Amino acid sequence: QVQLVESGGGLVQAGGSLRLSCAASTRSFNYYYMGWFRQAPGKEREFVATISWTGGKTYYADSVKGRTTMSTDNAKNTVYLQMNSLKREDTAVYYCAAGGFKVIPTIPATYDYWGQGTQVTVSS
Repeated sequence: QVQLVESGGGLVQAGGSLRLSCAASTRSFNYYYMGWFRQAPGKEREFVATISWTGGKTYYADSVKGRTTMSTDNAKNTVYLQMNSLKREDTAVYYCAAGGFKVIPTIPATYDYWGQGTQVTVSS
């Protein structure tokens, strides 16, 4: 069982930056990919970014590409999501997820573990 705890959300003005963190309770070969998703009110959960623990290969949604960087700190079992040039449409609850080798990075249902989420609100 893996527990994921997100932090770093908050209120920020448009154009600003935030760094979200996701601390995993343990590292395990049962989960290989870490992902960030977000869900705005009345909308479905959508993919933001994903990274592999080994090799650090990343993949980003088009909506955040060029403004967002996902990274890992393997020693701390933590992944980060650095978001710059934030827009109002980035407002959502951001969730961290962990999945195994069979993960399809952009599909939430293929991830095994989820955090509780952290709210990001971007004001104009």
